[in-house]
Amino acid sequence: MRWRSDSDPNVTRYGCFLPDLTGLARRPPAADLRPLYRCWRPPAQGEAAGRPRLRAQMTRAGMTTGREGRKRSAMALDMFSNVFAGNPLDRASERRPDAAWLAGQLASGASRVLAVWNGKVLTGKGDHGGPALAWLPGRLAEDLAAGTERLLFLGLDAGEPVFAIDLEGPADPAEGPLEGLGRFSDLRGAAVDLPPGEAGIAATAKAMFEWRRRHRRCAVCGEPSHPADGGWKRVCEACKAEHFPRTDPVVIMLPHHGDRCMLGRQKIWAKGMYSALAGFLEPGEAIEEACARELAEEAGLRTRKVRYHSSQPWPFPTNLMIGLLAEVEDDEGAPDQTELEAVRWFTRAQAQALLDGELGDAFAPGEVAIAHQLIKAWIAEG
Repeated sequence: MRWRSDSDPNVTRYGCFLPDLTGLARRPPAADLRPLYRCWRPPAQGEAAGRPRLRAQMTRAGMTTGREGRKRSAMALDMFSNVFAGNPLDRASERRPDAAWLAGQLASGASRVLAVWNGKVLTGKGDHGGPALAWLPGRLAEDLAAGTERLLFLGLDAGEPVFAIDLEGPADPAEGPLEGLGRFSDLRGAAVDLPPGEAGIAATAKAMFEWRRRHRRCAVCGEPSHPADGGWKRVCEACKAEHFPRTDPVVIMLPHHGDRCMLGRQKIWAKGMYSALAGFLEPGEAIEEACARELAEEAGLRTRKVRYHSSQPWPFPTNLMIGLLAEVEDDEGAPDQTELEAVRWFTRAQAQALLDGELGDAFAPGEVAIAHQLIKAWIAEG
């Protein structure tokens, strides 16, 4: 992209612009990004403001969430925030390469550490009476870790360091060295009841540790790798190749035609469960193209328009769910019998009964899943 400088009309500037995808949820034409480009301009001198302090920011910026009345905020973004989004920490990525600083932060009395055991997170009773993340003091975690391999620097909370530790093995640490400090809970089940932002913190830790466990050896030469940058990078001890965390993008979409939407079910799901259709984004493929391909492959549908709704970090193991609403050409379609064993069309009234658990022979995923929010959003448009 190029533009004329506001201060000097004789100067031409060059650069690239990535549109704010959160804005697509508020614009009906999903595939036409030209209005976004036309209205953009480079910021005027002195216009860019610094990042506000985290706690004040969390107080001011309440983001819409999948749960009514629930506030979840990390940055001052106008966005729909799903469960597992809204991590409130300042990730402080510029401090990650400083090993001495990280060691000093962990040893300080202000540090807090989230314990993760075989993918489960340590929880206890929060100030609100419900479940909340339970935190270890930094020195205890340092003793348990015995090095940096199982430690992750999560970021800063109002300047105070926050880490996570990955505990493995068959023995429950809550019945051993962590006895009396909480219990380990499955994140998928606990997330919706955690305080605002804590599900996002836990999701970050779980996804990073899933990546660590799967990438202990170099993908280039096969030799062991070691952690660097506070756990956000691994370096091969032999060929010095650097490896970074992996996130796998998934398109998840609700196809609709007229006053009906389609949901599908897989054979391995609980009896009666129907959900939005989904598939992995492939290399060299746009989000809209992946949506259209998956709907054609799984249900034989032809896609007309694709609209972005929201996204959701999904740490099972390391996915990013990209939520879409897709207008299709007709309300026919059939399951491919490979990915899906059945598809079913629902009116808005039926879809609402589905979410409310009142349909009898079918039910939808709970509100922790982005599929639930896509169905709810489509109903609200009627």
